[in-house]
Order: sequence, then structure tokens, then C-alpha cells
Amino acid sequence: MKKLLILTLALLLATTGVLSLASCKQPEQETLILGFDATYPPFGYQAEDGSYTGFDIEYAKRVCDKLGMKLELKPIDWEAKDEMIKTGAIDCIWNGFTYEGRENDYTWTDRYLNNSIVVLVKSDAGITTVADLAGKAVAVQSDSSGEDALKKKTDLVASLKDGNYLTEPDYTTAFTKLEAGSFEAIVIDVGVANYLIEGKSGYTILEEEISKETYGVGFAKENTALRDKINTAMKEVAADTDFVKGLCEKYGINYSAFLLGK
Repeated sequence: MKKLLILTLALLLATTGVLSLASCKQPEQETLILGFDATYPPFGYQAEDGSYTGFDIEYAKRVCDKLGMKLELKPIDWEAKDEMIKTGAIDCIWNGFTYEGRENDYTWTDRYLNNSIVVLVKSDAGITTVADLAGKAVAVQSDSSGEDALKKKTDLVASLKDGNYLTEPDYTTAFTKLEAGSFEAIVIDVGVANYLIEGKSGYTILEEEISKETYGVGFAKENTALRDKINTAMKEVAADTDFVKGLCEKYGINYSAFLLGK
């Protein structure tokens, strides 16, 4: 009888312990899977130590911290972005992502940054206006907002060398080829251009712009609940002007171009 009592108590204690552990188990942390082009400085790129960084990535980290979410960074092939967001491989595209021309393709947060598409040239190329690009070899990132803007300038495109422009997989590759003389100009986002030429002499951004646009964060069209959650937190983070100004200064972005919290 005594042995039976001891065994019963032991079973009760074991059961209580299992139930206690189960009741203490924390709910799984929600994860935001952020898709980005890892060759798109200063918004998202790979640092020398191998980590991913950039204006948008640091902003996203602050937003996720505020929401108690885990941030998973997923570098993507930019041309595959639409398929990845449709299949759920990523939750959002947050990477200097242009709203104009994609308004109906995604559900969007509020737009948070003004941007311009500009022309980057070597200072000694004899190119001072957009009209001077006639007969010149001009490159742009494939499937980018820069390419979309250039396509709309049909007369300009027709005037270029061979009546068309060249495409590169990313702007860092394009800039390397510009340095090497493979072509004479790049149509590019102004923030990316400023980052690429920082500390370098011999390059000029033309004053005349190709187009103006704005950046937002794009989610799958049906994913409005997650969009709303991120959008609210983005505005809350934007209210911390010291953080935003510091982020802009760190990545060479004009604070006056930032749209939220003003």
C-alpha cells in the first residue's frame, strides 16, 4: 500500500510538472519576412562584415522591435519579387520600393520618402543636360522604377545609342561598369547615386530629373491586417525625429525628403 501511494504521488507530481511547463510556454514570436535587393545601397545592402544593413533595414528593425516581432531578412532576385510575395515566400518588399506605377499591384503602407530618378555621369563626359544623352550608351537597373521612368521617355530612348538603353542586374554593377567606361550614363535613384559617389571625385548627377516618385512598403493585396500593423508602427517610429534624422544622416538621405511624422 505504501509503495502504491508513493507511486501515485510521483505520477501526480510528474503530471503537474508537465502541465506547469505547458502553461509557461510562451507563444511563438511573429516574424516579418522582409524581401529586399541586397545590392541597393543605401536602402538595403551587404556590409563588409557580411551583415545586411541600410536605411530601410534599420527602420524595419525599429518597427519590429516596437511590435515585438522578429525580423527575417531575405535577399531576393529583384525580378522575382512579385512571385515571391504572391506565394508568401516574403511578407513585404521594403527596399526603396516605388509606389508609382505599382499602385494596384500591392497593398501599401503610407509612403514615407520622396525620391527622384536622375542621371549619373562622369564629370568629363561632356553631358550636362538630359538632351546631351543623344547618341550615348545609357544603362539602368532591370525591372526598376528607373527603367519604368525611362520607358516613358520614348523620344529620349529613341535618341540613345542604337535607339535603346542597356540593362544591368543592379546599380552597383552598373556603377562599376560606368567607372570602366562601358557606358556613359546611368539612370538611377538619387539616393543610390549619392551613396555610390560619396567620397569619389569625377562624377556628376544632372540637375534635370527624369521623374519624381515616392517609396512605400508593399504587401500582398490580401494582406491588409499585417500592412495595417506595420503602417501604424512606422508612423510611431517616425515620431522619434532624433532617430529618423540620425538614420538619414547615417545613410546620406536628405531629411526633408522623409514624409512621415511631419
